[in-house]
Amino acid sequence: MLAEIITIGDEILIGQIIDTNSAWMAKELNLIGIKVKQITSVSDDADHISEALALAEKRAKVILITGGLGPTKDDITKITLAKYFNMGFRRDEDTLAHITEIFKRHNRPMIESNIKQADVPEGCTVIKNENGTAPCMWFEHNGNIIVSMPGVPFEMMYLMQEQILPRLKGAFKLPFIVHKTILTANIGESFLAAEIEDIENSLPEHIKLAYLPRLGQVRLRLSSTGTNEAILKNEVEIYAQQIIAKVKKNVVVEEDIALEKAILNIMDERKLTLSTAESCTGGYIAHLITQHPGCSSVYVGGAVVYSYELKESVLGVSPKTLNNYGAVSEQTVKEMAQGAIDHFKTDYAVAVSGIAGPDGGMPGKPVGTVWIAVASSKRVVARVYSFGNKRAQNIERSAIAALTMILNELNQYGD
Repeated sequence: MLAEIITIGDEILIGQIIDTNSAWMAKELNLIGIKVKQITSVSDDADHISEALALAEKRAKVILITGGLGPTKDDITKITLAKYFNMGFRRDEDTLAHITEIFKRHNRPMIESNIKQADVPEGCTVIKNENGTAPCMWFEHNGNIIVSMPGVPFEMMYLMQEQILPRLKGAFKLPFIVHKTILTANIGESFLAAEIEDIENSLPEHIKLAYLPRLGQVRLRLSSTGTNEAILKNEVEIYAQQIIAKVKKNVVVEEDIALEKAILNIMDERKLTLSTAESCTGGYIAHLITQHPGCSSVYVGGAVVYSYELKESVLGVSPKTLNNYGAVSEQTVKEMAQGAIDHFKTDYAVAVSGIAGPDGGMPGKPVGTVWIAVASSKRVVARVYSFGNKRAQNIERSAIAALTMILNELNQYGD
């Protein structure tokens, strides 16, 4: 079963907002056995929307549309769909009552544009949007299902989970899709492929292996489609264990989770705590960690210390060290990590200091030079990295390198 996703809005095409809806919907559809054939973003233009929908109907049985359902003149999705399906409009009284109740609850007056949100193409099935004023519309056309939803993420997600996905499961006999993800680190994609080439070549046709590389890590995803879920899971697990046995030293976790989440899980299981001392990354490592619920069982906190003064006063870095070696040095970053251990009373600490760029480089320390240290009760280890001259990339690379160093220390000395 194939689906296509169409996102509508000039704001996506000019980069004003990032389309997170499509990735989320694709993942949820895949879980119920529907594969996404294509994702298309179109402008707030009626002809463009109609053309995209006509092409999508040739490729997929399910078309999910988000965006363009607001009360303003640039929101033309509903009008365009009515014209595309050759339908007139009707006023949906349940939707009008819902909108009226929302405005009454917030003590706000309703104007004509708000009332008109209750007008829907006469041939659609209206699905109540519990979290907003724009109704969700379900169309059936030439054997296809087309669903138009608001673009506001939390409104769309609720509709998908509570209404759309259950209805799609009821409308079609869907196959099972089974995935198994293995997170690896400290090995490049090409080297990893060479290590497991024999296993990959032995995979049956209905099991596919995908390489999903990111800075410092590669996720391996085995996927299989069929009618018997139990058999699929067993087959995929057999091949997964063969891969794990082959590259065991590089396997972080047998789950589709982020590197920092894997570290949090390991440390939580071992009752270990962590703190951070960041300079050039500006709190990005702390952000990666704290985006995960339950991180407080491991992560105590940290400090962003750009200036010499803060490195000294907050972390206890010696003025002599800073004057003799500079902020971007092995000596300084080791004292930052040890200072975090001492001041924040944690089992582990990671410290980062570098030149993120695009300027600030100096002889012997070009832009992209980053020192990272990890401290524990057993030792303090530091390493220098040479990244490029792109600031955003250097910050991300530094954070991933720091997390990888923490993982390495946990694997070697974290019992």
